[in-house]
Amino acid sequence: MASLPVTTTPNPHTSPHFKPRKSLNFASTRLAELQENDNNRRSLYKSYFHRISSLCKDGQLQEPVHLLSEMEFDDCQIGPEIYGEILQGCVYERALRTGQQIHARILKNGDFFAKNEYIETKLVVFYAKCNVLEVAVRLFRKLCVRNVFSWAAIVGLQCRMGFSEDALLGFIEMQENGVFPDNFVLPNVLKACGSLQLIGYGKGVHGYILKMGFGACVFVSSSLIDMYGKCGVLDDARKVFDGMLEKNVVAWNSMIVGYVQNGFNREAINVFYDMRVKGIEPTRVTVASFLSASANLDGLMEGKQGHAIAILSDLDLDNILGSSIINFYSKVGLIEDAELVFSRMHEKDVVTWNLLISSYVQHQRVDKALDMCHLMRSENLRFDSVTLSSIVSASAVTGNIKLGKEGHCYCIRRNLDLDVVVATSIVDMYAKCERIDDATKVFNSTPERDLVLWNTLLAAYAHLGLSGEALKLFYQMQLDSVPLNVMSWNSVILGFLRNGQINEAKDMFSQMQSLGFKPNLVSWTTLISGLAQNGFGYEAILFFLQMQEAGIQPSISSITSVLLACTDIPSLGYGRAIHGFITRHEFRLSVPIATSLVDMYAKCGSIDEAKKVFHMMSSKELPIYNAMISAYALHGQAVEALVLFKHLQKEGIEPDSITFTSILSACSHAGLMNEGLNLFADMVSKHNRNPSMEHYGCVVSLLSRCGNLNEALRLILRMPFQPDAHILGSLLTACREQHEIELGEYLSQHLFKMEPSNSGNYVALSNAYAAAGRWVEMSNTRDLMKVRGLRKNPGCSWIQTSGELNVFVAGDGSHPKTEEIYAMLGVLLSEMRFMGYVPMASNAEILCS
Repeated sequence: MASLPVTTTPNPHTSPHFKPRKSLNFASTRLAELQENDNNRRSLYKSYFHRISSLCKDGQLQEPVHLLSEMEFDDCQIGPEIYGEILQGCVYERALRTGQQIHARILKNGDFFAKNEYIETKLVVFYAKCNVLEVAVRLFRKLCVRNVFSWAAIVGLQCRMGFSEDALLGFIEMQENGVFPDNFVLPNVLKACGSLQLIGYGKGVHGYILKMGFGACVFVSSSLIDMYGKCGVLDDARKVFDGMLEKNVVAWNSMIVGYVQNGFNREAINVFYDMRVKGIEPTRVTVASFLSASANLDGLMEGKQGHAIAILSDLDLDNILGSSIINFYSKVGLIEDAELVFSRMHEKDVVTWNLLISSYVQHQRVDKALDMCHLMRSENLRFDSVTLSSIVSASAVTGNIKLGKEGHCYCIRRNLDLDVVVATSIVDMYAKCERIDDATKVFNSTPERDLVLWNTLLAAYAHLGLSGEALKLFYQMQLDSVPLNVMSWNSVILGFLRNGQINEAKDMFSQMQSLGFKPNLVSWTTLISGLAQNGFGYEAILFFLQMQEAGIQPSISSITSVLLACTDIPSLGYGRAIHGFITRHEFRLSVPIATSLVDMYAKCGSIDEAKKVFHMMSSKELPIYNAMISAYALHGQAVEALVLFKHLQKEGIEPDSITFTSILSACSHAGLMNEGLNLFADMVSKHNRNPSMEHYGCVVSLLSRCGNLNEALRLILRMPFQPDAHILGSLLTACREQHEIELGEYLSQHLFKMEPSNSGNYVALSNAYAAAGRWVEMSNTRDLMKVRGLRKNPGCSWIQTSGELNVFVAGDGSHPKTEEIYAMLGVLLSEMRFMGYVPMASNAEILCS
């Protein structure tokens, strides 16, 4: 530190030419003393500075503050660098109160310090790093000189606080003022571009980076990867990544996160493996992103490897990593493992608790979710909007409107009902409990509505098939300047499909694309599933092909939907092609896919291929057992169905209502009355399941086919609910075989009222009359059909050969190869008679057909 100049005043009583020796000696001694004192002060100042600097770097901030007082007591002048060093220490520790004390001392010491450029900059940096936006901006605006350090601090602060537009405006302003952004400013600018998804602006910044020579900076390159990832431009992100000569863990993390955020989970896992090969040690962010990718792919083994790597890398099981592991195990269905990880976490914040509660709700373990809420309160943790949203969602999952209303009331008492997140959950709850009017009331009473809330009500209308209300709300969003997203379009499309409005759904899908909205996986899956469920199987398959051409990787849901389309046609060729696609693209043969394949092969007539898929599954769950039992029932192989049913029980798997429907149906088709009745009794006594209408229908059909009409009738009378048309219809059909005309007439009168437009009931009664030789009544029934404008639905079958569909309808001669077909039928009939086959159809049945 420079010493102040010493000025002397001459004595007026002494001649300027008189220089006594004693005065000269005194002056020399005095000067030596002054120099020695100055050196001592410098040494003392340096000692204080080094001690303060060392303490600040160690995070011991109170001691440097005490040393300031000691320096003042020792009359040791405090320079700007001392204050700057302590402020820097406060930045490291984010010690706002200590920094404010130093700021007060600076102001107290006057403008010499307060107006010092170095001190001013340090203060801006300090308040910016402590996220005190208002003070930092005010001090920044008062700066005499705004250098690159102060600009970097203020741009970084605006970016962290979510003011991305202000950050970009600052980036422009600093260049206009002649200050060139450095490698500390540019990462924040790129972060702002990513947050706003301004890909054009981001590419402009990329050009500036290359022009100014910052392309080799690993931090800037990592930020470029992150920006391109957030904007969904993964090709450019990968180019930057591959072009980096040196990659640190941040660059690897940015690439992995970018892939995961954009749904390229397989690519994220591949980058993670490359990172391991390169010997880069993973961080919590790395493992958390890898676990997310594994969960999204249902990759159990990959996720477990990620958990093992976290342990081997000695990563602390903190809130971030612990929450990621819990999330992974929850998504793959291993809720017990998620509980174990939760129990081993030493510190749990509200986010961690909320994650496990939400996991319980998603797996429909509502009781455990509520128990966890009670335990959370016992730990003196307050419910936040996410907790309450999970509680309300629990009531939506179970359809428990009472619990939902209690949660709603709690939110009102805690003044959380106006929170948009909570309001969204309440709207969703009322909608899933089919209280759409209450859902609309909550929506209308919420003052601040975000896009998620609008989309929630839109989805509610769609799921209930209220396509008109959904479309009206969709247009209202546009009138209120609410920015639509793909989810909004998906809901309107779903609403049309649920209401059977196929053309409207396809038109909306086309409009969505023409307006620049790129359909995502959910869009394609919704359309494919809706078409398949509405009987438009071929169109569903065509859209599945278009989805692949658009570069969208199918999900489990889209694959099961297109398999349903193959089943609906039914087309064994297309079904095999989809199976080949599954194999080629290395889709794991999960339970949903395997179940759909078994169902498809069975309904397309290939029971052997259905069995092959079934036996390929090493670990079999109830759904695939149900599919295989149903396949055996469909193909009349009741014995095989019963054997598989017994095997299922030996494996310790509890059958559900679907299992009993399938096995009872198998017994009914095969006429195994004793076995069927025993199963029906066991369902109630051993398995504590109340029979549904379907179960009663199977047993009534079984008894009717075996000629026990009286028992069938007694069972119908003992049922806890009124029989439906299917049950009465099966009994009516049996009346023809048993010549029970009076019972048939009684049943038909009920059926005519229940299904006045179903011609099958009239035909069944007509056949019964014909079988009994009561031709007048048969003729009257046929005349009644004509009067009521009903026609018998002709039998229809079809086959696909060489990609062409050939349809055959009873009595139809329009096929171009009709003569050849009937000639072949004649040959087959002759061979059948030669082999001794006796037709089952009676003359009466032939007349009636």
